[in-house]
Amino acid sequence: MPTNQWEGFQWMNEPRRWSLEEDRLILITDTQTDFWRVTHYDFVKNDGHFFYREIKGPFTCQLQFSGTYRDLYDQAGLMLRLDDRNWVKAGIEFVSGIAKASTVLTRDFSDWSVRELKEVPIDFWVRAKRGRDYVEVSFSTDSENFETQRLAYFPPGPSLQVGIMAASPKGQGFETNFISLEIKEG
Repeated sequence: MPTNQWEGFQWMNEPRRWSLEEDRLILITDTQTDFWRVTHYDFVKNDGHFFYREIKGPFTCQLQFSGTYRDLYDQAGLMLRLDDRNWVKAGIEFVSGIAKASTVLTRDFSDWSVRELKEVPIDFWVRAKRGRDYVEVSFSTDSENFETQRLAYFPPGPSLQVGIMAASPKGQGFETNFISLEIKEG
């Protein structure tokens, strides 16, 4: 059993400022970072922050986090990644001063699903279930009542990179506090 929940994780695009404090991962995003592929904007961005480990087979994971969103498209949450062309990011994205539950599913091209939240939650939970050829994403503002946001085909593969992500596509950076990430394999 790992001594802390982040043991065995590694960075893709490590932020300049991050720390582990009482088993929480706290990071401040670097400026103008994102994960996106082509759709609507005609660019590919793969420079957001992603702290992950490999998971084989089916699994369910749940992330609890909070953030001090400030600028357009500030975002944080959970990421599942097969490769540069196939990934899912789900969490909160800050759009025009409003926090939105957000899921971006990318299979060569990114698509974006959002749902407006009543307010910026103090804590937010994202749950993802990985089956053989699908991903199901749900969210909660109280850790008990989860709403399904997305059920989608996702290519089969022997393993996925699973972990936390954060980015500031338009902003100067913001702080995110990743409180817990539970992963149940099988």
